[in-house]
Amino acid sequence: MKPLVVLAARSLWNRRGGAALTVFAIAVSVTLLVGVETMRSGARESFARTISGTDLIVGARSGPINLLLYSVFRVGDATTNVSWQSYELVSRHPDVAWTIPISLGDSHRGYRVMGTSGDYFLHYRYGNRQDLRFSAGGPFKDADDAVVGAEVARALGYSTGDEITLAHGIGAGSFAPHDEHPFRIAGILAPTGTPVDRTVHVSLEAIAEIHEDWQGGARSLTNPARHPHDGDDPEGAASDAGAQAVPAGITAFLVGMRSKDAVLQMQRALNEFRGEPLSAVIPGVALQQLWQIVGVADRALLVIAACVVLAGLIGMLTSILASLRERRREMAVLRSVGARPLHVFTLMVLEAALLALAGVIAGVAAAHAILAGVAPLLASRYGLFMASAGPGVYDLLLAGAVVGAAILAGLVPAWLAYRNSLADGLTIRT
Repeated sequence: MKPLVVLAARSLWNRRGGAALTVFAIAVSVTLLVGVETMRSGARESFARTISGTDLIVGARSGPINLLLYSVFRVGDATTNVSWQSYELVSRHPDVAWTIPISLGDSHRGYRVMGTSGDYFLHYRYGNRQDLRFSAGGPFKDADDAVVGAEVARALGYSTGDEITLAHGIGAGSFAPHDEHPFRIAGILAPTGTPVDRTVHVSLEAIAEIHEDWQGGARSLTNPARHPHDGDDPEGAASDAGAQAVPAGITAFLVGMRSKDAVLQMQRALNEFRGEPLSAVIPGVALQQLWQIVGVADRALLVIAACVVLAGLIGMLTSILASLRERRREMAVLRSVGARPLHVFTLMVLEAALLALAGVIAGVAAAHAILAGVAPLLASRYGLFMASAGPGVYDLLLAGAVVGAAILAGLVPAWLAYRNSLADGLTIRT
């Protein structure tokens, strides 16, 4: 078998122009298939690892997927706020272990700003119940402090002690900056591979203070009424404590229960709450609903990529079949030096396998190189964190499947070459 493999490799080298084109076609198709599958699994993993250990997400009456997207992934906006009174009512419930308020609506140089409390750094979990850690500094201590995610600090070159200002709205540019209230970066979070990395965190008191003289999305000139933030941010109100302002409303809040048995009861109670229309969703259930929606497109991309691989294999088969007539003299020479028809059959199959193997190796290498190159862009713009672990089990299975399919496809020209070899013998028949 080894001499035949060497002979097949030399035969392909003698026809390296056509063989290179065949390998290129297979490599492109494999690159597409590996890229699609890696991005599919990467997207699922990025979404699944964003939040962990949270029992309920509560917001204004909305669909579960919309609530999950804007509260956890910072995608989209809430239709309205949850009143501070409702939040406090839930947080004081005896079955509730902790709550994390979330207030969205502002931005900093294209990055979302989230108003929250110190409990966020104590109770928020991601991945496999991992805690938030600081690479520098620590949590905010007053209304002038801010904590930035790892991606924000890296992209904008921030370090602790730097001064930043926020802006109204969530666009990259804003005509409504909050220049009157600068913030000092008190801490920088360690990378998490989640939207936390692309978020600027400030206190709820700060959100209330910077919007005290806003109305209808702009600073009020005649009436310093508190700003409702277009239904997406807190209106701002004085705290009962007197010294600190607290918002009149928040975008959403996360809930951790003392007992898992009470999760469904609390969810039902919140969905039926008569004080105001609320929605309470279980993060894992909402994620499953999200993947059911995008699953059709998800599978369609994979099918398209598989069809491209099939087209590459058909191109290989066509190339080998087209060369059979020209290679009848070659087969006759092989017969003259002692090769049997079975050797000719095996040679053609080995050529197909070598072409496919070369294409798979080139395609897998190209796919992982491209993904490694675009990973920072996917992370910063779309929040998709592709783990660059290199070729894995999926790539080995793919290589086996493509080479196996190529061997099956190679049986057709191998059989024709076998028949020609038997018919021609040592003399070529035209």
